[in-house]
Amino acid sequence: MRRLIPLLVLAGMSWPAAAEPLHAIAMHGEPALPANYTHFPYAEPDVKKGGSVRYGVVGTFDSLNPFILKSMRTTARGMWDPQFGHLVFEPLMQRSADEPFTLYGLLAQSVEMDEERSFIQFNLNPDAKWSDGQPVTPDDVIFTMELLRDKGRTPFSNRLTPVARMEKVGTHSVKFVFNEKSDREFPLILATATPILPKHATDVAAFEQSSLAIPVGSGPYRVKSLTPGERIVFERNPDYWGKDIPAKVGFDNYDRISVEYFLQENTLFEAFKKGVVDIYPDGSPTHWARAYDFPDVQNGAVIKDTFRPEVPTGMLGFVFNTRRPVFADPNVREALALAFDFEWANRNLFEGAYTRTESFWQNSSLSSLGKPADPRELAILGDAKDALDPTVLDGSYRIPKTDASGGDRKILRRVVELLKEGGYTIKGGRMSDGSGTPLRFEIMTQTQDQEKLAIAYQRTLRMIGVEATIRTVDDAQYQARSGTFDYDVIVKSYPSSLSPGIEQVGRWGSVSRDREGSNNFAGVADPTIDRAIEAMLSARSREEFEAAVRAYDRLLIAGHYLVPLYHVPEQWVARRSYIGYPDKTPLYGYQLPVWFDKRVQD
Repeated sequence: MRRLIPLLVLAGMSWPAAAEPLHAIAMHGEPALPANYTHFPYAEPDVKKGGSVRYGVVGTFDSLNPFILKSMRTTARGMWDPQFGHLVFEPLMQRSADEPFTLYGLLAQSVEMDEERSFIQFNLNPDAKWSDGQPVTPDDVIFTMELLRDKGRTPFSNRLTPVARMEKVGTHSVKFVFNEKSDREFPLILATATPILPKHATDVAAFEQSSLAIPVGSGPYRVKSLTPGERIVFERNPDYWGKDIPAKVGFDNYDRISVEYFLQENTLFEAFKKGVVDIYPDGSPTHWARAYDFPDVQNGAVIKDTFRPEVPTGMLGFVFNTRRPVFADPNVREALALAFDFEWANRNLFEGAYTRTESFWQNSSLSSLGKPADPRELAILGDAKDALDPTVLDGSYRIPKTDASGGDRKILRRVVELLKEGGYTIKGGRMSDGSGTPLRFEIMTQTQDQEKLAIAYQRTLRMIGVEATIRTVDDAQYQARSGTFDYDVIVKSYPSSLSPGIEQVGRWGSVSRDREGSNNFAGVADPTIDRAIEAMLSARSREEFEAAVRAYDRLLIAGHYLVPLYHVPEQWVARRSYIGYPDKTPLYGYQLPVWFDKRVQD
């Protein structure tokens, strides 16, 4: 493996001035918990550890290394997994699920960072140890960064791109100095989204190969046994070094965790019904309403829980590929977006369970809905504000509701008017441009639910002479065509958080438009959007940050890059009655790593 030159430098180089050690760092503002905090608010500090839990997932696995390209989709869950907890490998700092984006000490018990965030120094906890008893050292951190750069998959392979140099400082610290490619979010990404690996127990030569060799980690669990593609069992490490640090109190409560693999979602649910799996997160309103009539629900052995997080809704939609000429005109995109009859679909397909999504950060302070643009937003928007729909600018924008008939004449009349502004009129029953070319496109879907939505959309479009064909493909083809932008319209989800950051460049930034494999599915390249993203990334106060995101939200809404679909403001989880959880639901919703086995609490 090549040496890190000039990133790894010799002692004697000039460094930015030292800063006071911090127990926590926040993206904006100050951490909510003081230096002497004892546990996260949503963890139960007095819970008795023990018992077991059985998770279920759809898929398979042939590797225990989640950090390489060859096992990107076939790695055993739990190795590096925020849903179940980082059971085997750990980051330097732990994220609190009760704050927008705040990190607390884990492998690093404190950090040092200047106001400009031009550097960060991680001061490792002297008690941090690997599962084989060896100490976690700065050399491990440096080794990890070099190894992932050279042999890891994206995004781990890009971690050092914003780093000018790094160096071991003293016995327990490692310092990173950043270059011009860094931003204010990057130190937090480095701290919480990068695993630390043991230098002494990692086979560098074989690292890029899929392997089922049991790894050495610093986390609370070790791999006990596995059946390739079917099951992996984790057991608690009784000597886990971090069990008493505040960021881990009330976490990792089971002695045994197993992850069972199933080829289909229906098979997984049947396993849950039979008691093979203990917890079943459910994302389908029809399934949630209709599928739980089996005996264990009736006798109380299975409990249905509803959680209400306080996070943005995100956005799901039919995404227009603006690289295609047919979607170049925003009037055409607006018309096609308006043509989808959400009210009909919600009533007839989803038991009325969904809410229409109208903002990328709906249900949060980051949304532009109901908030007139303030002076900070107007400065970001610049001259582009003059071209925005006035209702978007003043916060009153809403998607018109239909009569749920599947063909609301008033709405369709407006659709036809907008298409006329985009150069299309109905000729011989077909919506065509001036040269007689029909308005037609293909919708690529991946699942039966997506196909049902597309059929409903297709039926309404046909009423105004627009020809939409539907092609449902398997997962491999869907991923391949998505990555090369080989589609007209595609169904995609844009998850949102209270701290959007650099991932937005990959979704909507000009630099990602023609980069295959990026998430810029709509093919957007707009300097005003770039400016809004930059303002968001460079904001220092929470007020500046929220203004930047709201301006950004207005631009995405006004661009009509997709047909906004729906969201559920709740999280649904079914569980065996012996699985319990703390009373407090944090900002980001339920957190499986703090759940516990009630059978050992008495």
